[in-house]
Amino acid sequence: MIAHIQAPAAIGGRITAPPSKSMAHRAVLCAALARGTSRVENLEFSQDVDATLTAAARLGAQVERGEGWAQITGSGSVACPDGPVDCCESGSTLRFLIPVFSLCGRRVEFSGRGRLLQRPMGVYEKLFREQGLEFDQSEGGLAIRGPLAAGDYTIPGDVSSQFISGLLFALPLLQGDSTLTITPPFESRSYVELTLAALRDFGVQVDWADETRMKLLIPGGQCGRGRDYRVEGDYSQAAFFAVLGAVLGGITIQDLRPDSLQGDGAILPILERCGARFVRQGSSVTFEKAPLSGTVIDLADCPDLGPILMTLALFCEGETRIINAGRLRIKESDRIAAMEEELRKFGADMESTQDTVTIRPAELHAPAELDSHNDHRVVMSLAMAGLCAGVPVTIRDAGAVAKSWPDFFRVLERAGAQIEVRDE
Repeated sequence: MIAHIQAPAAIGGRITAPPSKSMAHRAVLCAALARGTSRVENLEFSQDVDATLTAAARLGAQVERGEGWAQITGSGSVACPDGPVDCCESGSTLRFLIPVFSLCGRRVEFSGRGRLLQRPMGVYEKLFREQGLEFDQSEGGLAIRGPLAAGDYTIPGDVSSQFISGLLFALPLLQGDSTLTITPPFESRSYVELTLAALRDFGVQVDWADETRMKLLIPGGQCGRGRDYRVEGDYSQAAFFAVLGAVLGGITIQDLRPDSLQGDGAILPILERCGARFVRQGSSVTFEKAPLSGTVIDLADCPDLGPILMTLALFCEGETRIINAGRLRIKESDRIAAMEEELRKFGADMESTQDTVTIRPAELHAPAELDSHNDHRVVMSLAMAGLCAGVPVTIRDAGAVAKSWPDFFRVLERAGAQIEVRDE
C-alpha cells in the first residue's frame, strides 16, 4: 500500500486517543488466565492485539469478539496448543506467552513474521537451560518445553521489560512461591508497573519486596478472577498527534488518563521542556502553536517514542540529543537507521551512534518517495514530518500501520490531511 499525504493550509481538530496496545495485551492475557468471564472494552483490533486474542484461545480460553470489545472466558489453567502459536510480528505476544505456555509441560512451537524471531531471546534461553528445559530458536521458529519451576529468578533490567512481564503472568500460577530480582539499570520500569496493575485488577497480587523496587515477591497458587475491564487511551499513539499539535497548534487529544502509568506519558513533559504550549482539562489535552527548542531526551523508559521524537527534533531550534536509544535498533526495524535514512530525504542534519541520535536545525524540503521499513511507528512519524513541514510525502508499504493503529490514516484525514491510498 502506498500513501500520498498532502498538507492542507490548516490542520486541527479533536481526536480520541486509540486504546492502549500495551494495556490491551495485558488485559486480554489476564482475562485468558483468570477463572470466569471477562468483558474487555475499548479494544482496537490491530494485528498485534489480534495475535494476543488468537493466542488467548490457544491457551484454552473461549474468546468472542464484537465491535470494540472481546468477551473472554478462562478456566484458570493453561491448555497445550495443537500446533504452532502464531505471534505475527508482536514482540509482546511472544515474550509474554513463552513462560505461560511452558506451564502446559509439553513442547510448544511459536511462529512469527518480519523480524520477530530475530529479536533477542537470550534471557529466556538462559532461564530454560538453567532448569534443563528445551529452548530452541531459529529464523524459522521457536520451540520450548517446560514447565518453568517456582523459585528465585534474576533478570537484567536493561534488555526488555517484556521478559519480566512474561514471568509475572506465569509464576503466580505455579504452586510454590517465587521471587524475581531485576539487576540495574532497570529500564522501561513503567511497563512492569502496567503489568502489575493489570494483574491486581484481575485479582492476582504481586508486590515489591522493598522501597528500592528491584525485587518482586510472587506468591504461588493464584488464579485471577474474570471482570469487566476498559482499556485506557494510548499515550504512545497519541504522541504522533501531540507532536503535530505542538508544531502546528489546533489539536485536542481526548481519552488520556492523567493518572496513567504508561511510560509514554512522558511525551507531555518532553514537549513541555521543548517549549510546547498545551492545556490539560481532565482527560483532554489541547495544543497551541509555539516556538520549540531542542533538548536532551532520555528514552530509557519510553523507547517507543523514539521515532516521533526524531520528527519533533526537525522543528526545534538548537540541537536535540536523544540518549539511551539503543533498543530502537531491535524493533520491527532498526528504527534509528530507518528514521535517519528517511529524514535525510527531507534534508535533516542528523547523526547517530549505537545508542544516541543527534539532530540539528536544517532547511527542510519535500522528500523523494519514503520507505516504511515495514514499521508502523516509522510510517506515522514520517506522515507527521510531512504535515509539520507543509510538504507532500509519499510512503511505500504504509499498510504497516495496521500492526498497531489500523485507523491511523482515517483519523489523520479527520484532522484535515488530504490522503490518497492505493495498492502497490
